Amino acid sequence: MERFEYAVKLSAADEGGFVVTCRDLPQLVTQGDDEAEALGEAADAMDEVFAAYMQGGLPFPAPTKARRGERLVSPPAETVAKAALYVAMREAGISKVQLARKLGVDEKEIRRLLDPHYGSKLPRIAQAIGVLGHRLVIGLETI
Repeated sequence: MERFEYAVKLSAADEGGFVVTCRDLPQLVTQGDDEAEALGEAADAMDEVFAAYMQGGLPFPAPTKARRGERLVSPPAETVAKAALYVAMREAGISKVQLARKLGVDEKEIRRLLDPHYGSKLPRIAQAIGVLGHRLVIGLETI
């Protein structure tokens, strides 16, 4: 099962607060005044990094195991669902136009399903993933 959860490191900033970086996603650099804010900012920054990967047609780096002192972070749930669709499409070698035909929709709808900045309905994303032979799984973990 593909997980879109990456280890981040919080480092104390000279001016106070924390700087957040991610070994697996080197583009992710952000900060926050305290740990909670820094982790929230990391999730937001990860959302933007995911958008850049998808818009650039790049594969997602495989998440590595968290090291001592690192925390696991994932982008917002809707972005995770869109990333799952993106990965399923890449694995199937299917284009947006081909997926649109399979779903009986206009290609613009597929573009929107893959756009992290566009609000999409989760059942529609799950349906598109299903057409590609995968199942979208949502979990609950204690933090």
